[in-house]
Amino acid sequence: MRTKTTHQLTDPKTFKKQLLYWSQRFEDVVWLDSNNHKSKYSSYDAILATDAFTSLKTDDHQAFDRLQDYQQSTKDWIFGYLAYDLKNNVEDLKSSNFDGLDFPDLYFFQPKKLFLINGNQVEIQYLSLVEDEIEEDLQDIHCTVTSSVVEKSHNPAKIKLRIRKDEYFNKVNKMLAHIQKGDIYEANFCQEFYAENCNINPLETYLKLNEISKPPLATFLKSEDKFLMSASPERYIKKMGQNVISQPIKGTAKRSKDTKHDKNLATALSKDEKERSENIMIVDLVRNDLSQTAEKGSVKVQELCKVYSFLQVHQMISTISSQISKAIKPVEVLRTTFPMGSMTGAPKISAMKIIEDLEQTKRGLYSGSVGYFTPDDDFDFNVVIRSILYNASKSYISYSVGSAITAKSNPLKEYEECLVKAKAMREVLEN
Repeated sequence: MRTKTTHQLTDPKTFKKQLLYWSQRFEDVVWLDSNNHKSKYSSYDAILATDAFTSLKTDDHQAFDRLQDYQQSTKDWIFGYLAYDLKNNVEDLKSSNFDGLDFPDLYFFQPKKLFLINGNQVEIQYLSLVEDEIEEDLQDIHCTVTSSVVEKSHNPAKIKLRIRKDEYFNKVNKMLAHIQKGDIYEANFCQEFYAENCNINPLETYLKLNEISKPPLATFLKSEDKFLMSASPERYIKKMGQNVISQPIKGTAKRSKDTKHDKNLATALSKDEKERSENIMIVDLVRNDLSQTAEKGSVKVQELCKVYSFLQVHQMISTISSQISKAIKPVEVLRTTFPMGSMTGAPKISAMKIIEDLEQTKRGLYSGSVGYFTPDDDFDFNVVIRSILYNASKSYISYSVGSAITAKSNPLKEYEECLVKAKAMREVLEN
């Protein structure tokens, strides 16, 4: 059982920052921030879940079954992530590429302490065993001095490329050969940038990345010595009652400081034949994935190839919805749609096999998902892109970027798109 209290906030922005700094005393933290982006699918401005009461961490081949058991038996808020390599749970696939991060494939926890922020209100939900700590914690939060809690960065990270530029072109051409042979229509090909023997302050790094990007699905995740700092603009999937929506992104253009030029870039993206075909192919894939749990005839495309503008990039986003029966368990919706179409390709299984063959890094949490389940069986999950991953014990930092390869792809343009997507992460890490 949870004790619920609601408090008015005189300065929500300051409270959010103090709350995030305060949370760093705990081993398990999930922070989700909409950065004041509002849509009909928004539930909260920000959420903090911290201080694990129970948890589930696994790499085994029954991960989705174990998650379903955990979610159904807990019947409470649980927060965590699904790593990309859970694909091996649902299909006959493998992940044998290099892994410098060593994140478990799946991790969820039931927080003792939960903060749900909307506008100038925060709803606090504490498990009964810690309910007497609410007032003391609130005092601590309001007294947190954010300017001195986090140490300033020292030396900038020296970023290395896992795949060199000429090798990247070679691999994209191999991907194009698979497309020409008819093995696939599209695949998302990713490359890793990394730094070894490098220590960073994760919270400071997240705050800088979020300030640069201000995306609608920003995430800071801490699990002991492992950290995710994400400026994700993309929602993987959300369940609200019996309604499910997925919002794949396919199609990217850079921003310009010149207003007229910036508007032209957005218009050009909306009309770009190659970008639209990428998006439409993934929309078809998502429709097919959702149909596995949907009521017959309920899968609909609510929005097709709409361009949204963020601080760093313009993005082409589609929204697909479905209705599910009450008999469908929420984890089953994840199992039948994961990994998300925007990070795999079409046909999905063939694309994932080719991706594994051509990429040089195990994706892990990159192109996986972070989110939560509510006590009412609803859920909301993002796509882990535009993100920095950090294993503090190994002093290893990683960020990956990718682009969709289709028959119309130009390897140089795909490489340039990757650099546009990598810009914010590199800026933050190299100061």
